[in-house]
Amino acid sequence: MSPILIIILVLGLFILLSSFFTVKQQTAVVIERFGKFTSIRSSGLQLKLPIIDRIAGRVNLRIQQLDVLIETKTKDNVFIKMKVSVQFNVIQTKVYEAFYKLEYPHDQITAYVFDVVRAEVPKLILDDVFLRKDDIAIAVKRELNEAMTTYGYDIINTLVTDIDPDIQVKNAMNRINAADREKTAAEFESEAQRIRIVAKAKAEAESKKLQGQGIADQRREIARGLVESVEVLNNVGINSQEASALIVVTQHYDTLQAIGADTNSNLILLPNSPQAGSDMLNNMVASFTASNQIGETMKNQPKRPKKKGDHTSTDYNPSDTTNPEV
Repeated sequence: MSPILIIILVLGLFILLSSFFTVKQQTAVVIERFGKFTSIRSSGLQLKLPIIDRIAGRVNLRIQQLDVLIETKTKDNVFIKMKVSVQFNVIQTKVYEAFYKLEYPHDQITAYVFDVVRAEVPKLILDDVFLRKDDIAIAVKRELNEAMTTYGYDIINTLVTDIDPDIQVKNAMNRINAADREKTAAEFESEAQRIRIVAKAKAEAESKKLQGQGIADQRREIARGLVESVEVLNNVGINSQEASALIVVTQHYDTLQAIGADTNSNLILLPNSPQAGSDMLNNMVASFTASNQIGETMKNQPKRPKKKGDHTSTDYNPSDTTNPEV
């Protein structure tokens, strides 16, 4: 076999093999003939005319994501950086438009995202940007769908994945939040303190009330006991004055005994000798006797006409109810 024939066979085999090509799943291949669009081939083994047809390009039909970083200003003049993630894919029936109408689709999508975000964010204050980020994402998706569908692209979703204010603004927001929480904590602590004070005051009031009732009951029982003691002493021939004096002396010594039994009591100096007790009893008996005598004398004093303006002790008679002379 001549060398020329071998070369022709090799070239023929090469040309034949170059006529076959494969297309991957979720991919479309654009075929051109002499620079003019001919067809679009889907996944699988495909055949084209050698030398005449060529593969102009491959279009990815899978969902893609483009992250767009934007710096913009809010209504309250705070500069923030936002990250918007756009998920899109090429419409399978519009591969021609996606391949021929847009040379740099990513740049086109980025431009629309910048336009929408910088139109929406300046209408909101910083707090509302965080609260209404979904509204911003919906606005971006709506605008992109209207523009990119013409070029064969479908916008699946748009997400505002990051909002980053200036570091000084974040520090200020953290301080505001901390101050607000401290204020709330102080209010709760004050309320708890008030509840404790009110509860303590109520407890003290109840304690004093019960203590007062106890003291009143104690004094009532003491008085009842004194009355019974006087009656018992009267039954054995001791008059009321002597009985009262005896009870006072008895209480005097009981008090001394109670003071001596309490180690925490303060020092009180009282006459505690037997002679002092006897003197006290004698003085009390003498006082009661003198008081009775004065009372009897004043009752038996004769009536005397009283002059107007003269109120001496000698003119006084408790049983005299006459009017003074005019």
